[in-house]
Amino acid sequence: MAPPPPPPPPPPMCFPFANRSRTREASPLIVRTDSEKSYASSQMSENRSNRSERSDNNSHRSSQRSDNHSNRSKRSHNSTGSQNKLVRSGSRSTTRSIASDTEKLSFDSDSEIYDVPTLANESRTKFSQHSREDSKSALTRVDSKKSTKWGYGWGLGKVKEREREMLERSPSVDSERPPLYKSPTRTSSRSSGSKRPPFYSNDSASTLVGSAYERKINDVESIKEKVDTTERLDEIRKLMVKEKLDYYVVPSEDPHQSEYVAASDKRRSWISGFTGSAGQAIISKTAAYLVTDSRYWLQARDELDSNWHLIPGGAVDGPKDWIDWLVDRAKDSKIGIDARMISHEKATLLNTQLNQKNSKLIYPPQNFIDMVWKEKPLRSKEPVFIQSLEFTGREASTKIAEVRAWIQAQPPAVPSYSKAAPTPAQMHIGTLITSLSSIAWLLNLRGSDIPFNPLFYTYLFISLDRVVLFLDSVKLTDEVEDHLRALNIERKEYNDIWAFLRRREWGEGKVLISPETSYAISLMLTHFRYTVTPSFIDSIKAIKNEVELEGLRRAYLRDGAAYVRWLAWLEHKIQQGYDITEYEAAWRLTEYRRQNKHYWGLAYENISASGPNAALPHYSPTKSGARMIDRDTPYLNDSGGQYRDGTCDTTRTVHFGRPSVDQSEAYTRVLQGHIAIDSAVFPEGTTGSQLDVLARRALWKDGLNYMHGTGHGFGSFLNVHEGPHGFSSSVALLPGHVITNEPGFYLDGRWGMRIESALAIRRVKTKGEFNGDVWLGFERLTCVPIQTRMVKESMLTKEEKQWLKDHNKKCLERLELHLKDDKRALKWLKRESERGVGIAAPGPGGITIDWD
Repeated sequence: MAPPPPPPPPPPMCFPFANRSRTREASPLIVRTDSEKSYASSQMSENRSNRSERSDNNSHRSSQRSDNHSNRSKRSHNSTGSQNKLVRSGSRSTTRSIASDTEKLSFDSDSEIYDVPTLANESRTKFSQHSREDSKSALTRVDSKKSTKWGYGWGLGKVKEREREMLERSPSVDSERPPLYKSPTRTSSRSSGSKRPPFYSNDSASTLVGSAYERKINDVESIKEKVDTTERLDEIRKLMVKEKLDYYVVPSEDPHQSEYVAASDKRRSWISGFTGSAGQAIISKTAAYLVTDSRYWLQARDELDSNWHLIPGGAVDGPKDWIDWLVDRAKDSKIGIDARMISHEKATLLNTQLNQKNSKLIYPPQNFIDMVWKEKPLRSKEPVFIQSLEFTGREASTKIAEVRAWIQAQPPAVPSYSKAAPTPAQMHIGTLITSLSSIAWLLNLRGSDIPFNPLFYTYLFISLDRVVLFLDSVKLTDEVEDHLRALNIERKEYNDIWAFLRRREWGEGKVLISPETSYAISLMLTHFRYTVTPSFIDSIKAIKNEVELEGLRRAYLRDGAAYVRWLAWLEHKIQQGYDITEYEAAWRLTEYRRQNKHYWGLAYENISASGPNAALPHYSPTKSGARMIDRDTPYLNDSGGQYRDGTCDTTRTVHFGRPSVDQSEAYTRVLQGHIAIDSAVFPEGTTGSQLDVLARRALWKDGLNYMHGTGHGFGSFLNVHEGPHGFSSSVALLPGHVITNEPGFYLDGRWGMRIESALAIRRVKTKGEFNGDVWLGFERLTCVPIQTRMVKESMLTKEEKQWLKDHNKKCLERLELHLKDDKRALKWLKRESERGVGIAAPGPGGITIDWD
């Protein structure tokens, strides 16, 4: 295979006027640590004395600046590393790499050890330069010289339980900070007839100093190439032959059915090369298939190599999903799958349909991908930390007591035809919880194992007299151990869950599990020892108490202030003549959020899209592939921060030029749907799916629609997507539920728009009070103005105009105090709260005037 081409330089992020001097601006983005301030002070006099030497020539000055920042980064890291507090890294990921620890770490498998025949090509694999840059020195597993492999081992029996040998691994590869690219000169993409002067390149990092500058120059992408999956598929097919399988399925999920998965669980991504968050890989004896929905069709076509066939799930005249496609093809087939990676609900459905085709699922005791993936990353060892009562509003002990009361209230599992008294074996004695967010909420603990989500790998068993937490000891701190001891919680290692289930250590009786529990646990328990029931913890977790609601209000206020600061900056730069990339805009917004109190990281990957990219609802820009934010189409930003007191999710669509008629009409319809949901009043018992039509009604009038959900629940410093309620759900909305309101419209290949705000369900007083105090409505949490430039005033009713005016004025009232030190943002916010709807129509001769 030919060597990869050299990496192209990333596009410049900001292009100023040609006659503008390149002076360093004072940046409001910088938040320096005490160590940075101390170091900057000590270096001031030395920098003055060396200034004349540094100005000898441009290349020397560039080198000196790079060295200064490198030293500052090292000193800052050393001085803060010993502090006993949670520290977030400067990268876009919300989790800190365990390679940052200086101690030597031994390999800790997520399974028991077992022996298998040696596979071909099992020579020791070295790190490539590309993999080092891509993983940023994350620890990876290297094969042992023995023919020993690792798997989860839930079906290997009692003998293997005692085999707990650990593999020593070599020290992690040292990483060096990548050099800063020198941006090439670019000419303006505007026509020569433009009134604006031509654009010239300018590295936007020149306005950054301190830690923000370090984060920027360290954020260097590796080159994305199509992965050659030929050898990987060959190895999988060898294992399929051994197990006599016709198909092998590689899901996207982890053993806890998480929406986001850690690097060590990205098995489907590794085998296929497709990096989207949703999709299933299905490997046959002669071909390989990827089934994914419409959000990822373009991405999949770009990333899959010639070994793979894309199956567009949900397409017209196509399969609904991967189960539909597989059942249609399977006949007299044996289909292999890791039983941990499929839920009980899906496995039961799939088995039922396959039986009609004389086919069945097979569950090999080891995951085929884990057996072939020689450099599989280790599971995170980041410590767990306590979420204090200040943020939770409830002690963990009261939550556990509520779960125990629920267990006691469950009727015994007696067959309907039986008239005999229930036996001890038919009584429900406990519940096994596998959802990471449910365990974190229940115990008032958080972690850093999953990107964008403050969760940790664990299982939890609760009975009437016992609580057992399956959590690796390496993740415990003294504070957390004291917390668990106070709650009288036993702790076992994460992998001990399989021995616990095999031995039935709880005694006689049945265990309650949710439909989302992995099928491996169902198989281990056997159907005589479990009962499937909707998750009780999910339902009580979704109803926020007053402390959690107040925390969300504060978090959305701070997040809204950061959003307004960023919108004012973005508009200011574009009006000055700068061209800003989608990536640069998203990066700057993250820097503003980083300054906020209780900031922990991003709630999900930034969606920052202009032009045709905005027509992809889940598009996320890359540094090298981002397009410039243009002035002819809407710009959409969907993003949010994770704060200790709440999880935020906000979307706004803005226009920096003169919107076209079709853009204005579509945006107005989206806004009308947004207002209709926000203003809804409904009786108790109403479900989200019954209200969904309100968001679409205005769009349907013009024959428009959107293919995603109207809104979802979200957590209190937990997952950004949280159930069981939502606007696509049949679960009744209750006071204390929080939900997003996000209608949109997407014109394929041209532009897209969406408006999203967070809402809390509350009781409201009505004039009639029919049936008493049973009426509910919404409280808006999001505090970001809605741009009126694209709104077509003639399409709005009087009430809708007043709603829009009131919303923007309320944003000014609530944010004014938070923005008192940012004159630019405050001026922008006041203007947005006072401006009318739409923009002036062209005058005689087509002359247009924008008074901004």
